[in-house]
Amino acid sequence: MSFLTYIRLKAVATFLRFRIPAVPAPKTDGVLQIPSRDDGRTIKVYVYKSSNPQPGPSPVLLNFHGSGFIFPVHGSDQVYCRRIAENTPYTVLDCAYRLGPECPFPTSPNDVEDAVRYVLSRPEEYDLTRVSIGGFSAGANMSLAISGHLFPAKTFRSVLAFYPPTDFSVDPYKRVQPEPAPTIVPPWIVSVFNECYFGDQDPKQPLLSPAFIDAAKFPDNILIITCGQDPLAFEGEELAEKLKDGKRHVVSQRIPGVGHAWDKQVEAGSVAEKKRDEAYALAIEMLKI
Repeated sequence: MSFLTYIRLKAVATFLRFRIPAVPAPKTDGVLQIPSRDDGRTIKVYVYKSSNPQPGPSPVLLNFHGSGFIFPVHGSDQVYCRRIAENTPYTVLDCAYRLGPECPFPTSPNDVEDAVRYVLSRPEEYDLTRVSIGGFSAGANMSLAISGHLFPAKTFRSVLAFYPPTDFSVDPYKRVQPEPAPTIVPPWIVSVFNECYFGDQDPKQPLLSPAFIDAAKFPDNILIITCGQDPLAFEGEELAEKLKDGKRHVVSQRIPGVGHAWDKQVEAGSVAEKKRDEAYALAIEMLKI
């Protein structure tokens, strides 16, 4: 990335960041600072402890928030993380990661990998037979890519992916959504996200686009949630169909009438809240396997 390109992307990213509300500090059960591969830095992790812990090492879910790979919204999955902790024996580690354009690809998946390796290095604390990974949007993309490309398939019990981008080789302007509705994230913004994240690198490389990973390399249990009013829906569903090879348990659910990241801003008692709760319940059921 040239200096002038970086300055342009930094300016656009800063403008977009000012247009989203700040994320209040979540009510967690603790905060970890886990080691990064880079000297002198750590990765911030919010900890949600299970309300129903099992004896011995805890099952663990590593969660990664959505961001468009540019938005600093760590903590925005508080409702989801607490819901998992209250309804399963899992400890939830809600992990931050670096963002573009300041820290472009592969720094984000590097942080995801480092968080996973931290968990795997602590068998006295975490049940390594029940390590799951997942997230939302960008976090879902990286969870699928990491689980299918960097670690053996049996490393993870489950992958939970909410509205993931799975194929960055698709032109954002050519994506279509299943249901007609105003696009929540217009193509020009998606193009900015992509340029900030991976620039002119090959979008088909597996750590960017899990659609190009051999199906046999994925974990045994996978949940993919898509949205009826999301241009990313079809590619997420195509990956789910690819993974339904009779060798693993795959749940693919399209939530009608909602768009990308709908679950982050719902009103109490609304239809959107009901659909959010139903989607989160699918994640809980997957973790019980």
